[in-house]
Amino acid sequence: MAHVPKNPAIPMREGVSPSCVALPRLRVVPWPGLLDFLAERLPAVSREGWHQRLAQGKVVDDNGRPLPPDAPYVNGARVYYWRALPDEPAIPFAEHIVFRDEHLVVADKPHFLPVTPGGRYVRETLLVRLKRTLGLPDLSPLHRIDRETAGLVVFSVRPQDRDAYQRLFRERAIHKTYEAIGPAPTDWRGPVWRRSRIEEDPQAFYRMVETDGTPNSETRIDLLETQGTWARFRLEPVTGRRHQLRVHMNALGLPLHGDQFYPSVRRQPGETEDFAEPLALLARSLAFDDPVTGTARRFDSQRALAPLAP
Repeated sequence: MAHVPKNPAIPMREGVSPSCVALPRLRVVPWPGLLDFLAERLPAVSREGWHQRLAQGKVVDDNGRPLPPDAPYVNGARVYYWRALPDEPAIPFAEHIVFRDEHLVVADKPHFLPVTPGGRYVRETLLVRLKRTLGLPDLSPLHRIDRETAGLVVFSVRPQDRDAYQRLFRERAIHKTYEAIGPAPTDWRGPVWRRSRIEEDPQAFYRMVETDGTPNSETRIDLLETQGTWARFRLEPVTGRRHQLRVHMNALGLPLHGDQFYPSVRRQPGETEDFAEPLALLARSLAFDDPVTGTARRFDSQRALAPLAP
């Protein structure tokens, strides 16, 4: 029933777009007022909670006018509301804008910052931060990288361009490179092409595992340098499975420095993180032919992983 509206009269608040609910057209209306409808149909918020939101002007009509607690039920009307944002752990690292025009925004994401809202994070996500600072309500990510991963994320500015850009990712027409740090291999004969089937771990939804079956993931792995017991790698994913690079490196016996999930779980989801030990994985570059402008695009992260330890 709830969805993100495309009504310019209803602005974002703190970078978060409102949700919309349509009041059904009924011959006999069982709700004396709007408050009664909201309390019954959206019970995740208590009746008292809806009354408070209405009183605070946090529920508005199609023209952006606040609706009071005694507002009547209106057949076929649409009302908009902003969900209450919980207190969130602050992510003390800033994103940077690498590129911006009327079609695209390319951001350089820090470690630990989620790309999109989910779970305990809403404000402290890359999407909401960018919507708030750039004032772009239709901004939409064209792909994802893990919260633990730093580096480049591309966003579409205009809804009419979105499918053309998303097609690049669906058709694997974007060349992506990552940089990673892991244990120095003892006998490297590269480059290595890792192909395997990756599925969700049935024992832990937040992990992925390699299983038998037709491969659904592929990564090229090159060794860039070694120093002591550590090495720097260039990773070029052909596919985009969740945790693909981390799973492939772990399968080679080269788990990434700072990885909390591979080869074993060192921190449960939701537990306090150690910001001093980020995952050594960086989305380094993206290159593609722009389907909207026809321009050859290449973007590079300005971030750097920590130097190799001896």
